[in-house]
Amino acid sequence: MKNIVLGCSLLIIALLVSCKNEHPAESSAAITVIDTLEVKYAKGFDLLEINDGYRIRIFNPWPGSKDTLQLDVNRQATVGDVQIPVQKFIATSTTHIPPLVLLKETDRLIGFPDTDYISSPVMRKRIDAGNVEDLGSNETVNLERTISLVPDLVMGYGIDADNPLYQSMMESGIPVLYNADWTEDHPLGRAEWIKVFGVLFDKEKEAYEIFNRIESDYLAAKARVKDLEKPTVIAGATWKDVWYLPYGNSWQGTLINDAGGDYIYKHTEGSGSLSYNLERVLTDAQQADYWIAPGQYTSYSKMLADNLSYQRFKAFQEQRLYTFALGTGATGGVIYYEEASMRPDLVLKDLITIFHGNATSDALYFFDPLTD
Repeated sequence: MKNIVLGCSLLIIALLVSCKNEHPAESSAAITVIDTLEVKYAKGFDLLEINDGYRIRIFNPWPGSKDTLQLDVNRQATVGDVQIPVQKFIATSTTHIPPLVLLKETDRLIGFPDTDYISSPVMRKRIDAGNVEDLGSNETVNLERTISLVPDLVMGYGIDADNPLYQSMMESGIPVLYNADWTEDHPLGRAEWIKVFGVLFDKEKEAYEIFNRIESDYLAAKARVKDLEKPTVIAGATWKDVWYLPYGNSWQGTLINDAGGDYIYKHTEGSGSLSYNLERVLTDAQQADYWIAPGQYTSYSKMLADNLSYQRFKAFQEQRLYTFALGTGATGGVIYYEEASMRPDLVLKDLITIFHGNATSDALYFFDPLTD
């Protein structure tokens, strides 16, 4: 889970104490909202320009939350919650790494839980050189080590309302900003979170330019397959007798449909995952043309060893299964988990190649055909 989000309602009072301005009233009164920056797809944040800085507002930072959290960042040390550009940054999910790479701010990262999960070559060099402190696992982050690094900001994530670790950081005077990129349903909505990183490192212009290129490439690729015949597609696999699949309106479901695939469950809506038994999926999707992301499986033989019923699917029989689990970094981190949220254009192009082209491994960025 760490790599997709790895990425909690602490009491609302505690959250507001940590995320709202704690400076004297005269400093707070000196902040004036000047303009609202453009956010086109993301639902989890907005950005306001204030005098000599920005106000970041995070909406519903974890499933079921109705909270709005606020952080003021400013070029003046005496105004706002955090001075920008942020110099000493701690991230907690591998999805936080690609924005640093794209903005050329990798040297700002000073700490991360379970650094082996990071695949970025440029970041691995910094880790190997001892420039990024391993803070333990996400479940047991070493609080003392984190505090000793004296970070300007910790970027966290919340999967529910219970996260005493972040509360302890806040009580120790460390600002925490929740990143809810993983809750976005639109692929470009997840990528748009680079704009948050842009204001944190005072690179708003660069962040917007990067996002605009990703958006343009994504929309152009989508347009190219708009009128092509749509092959039927299934996704996921069973885990403890339950088949987990993306909803039709989810990030992955949207990508399949935008790539010119006819996702079997495209009409479903919801958050989290669909959960069906194998018999239901067999009834609905036995004749599906393609099978995408079958859990962590990388070979047909392993799938059969776990469940002989998989061979009843047409896509299995015709060997039209594709996995992202074969693409790993030097220390075993799955590259898809790290990069896919920020690069939906590359995911989309992979799926288009699979559905409409000659999908060899050399032609794909994230995906590979399953091995025998």
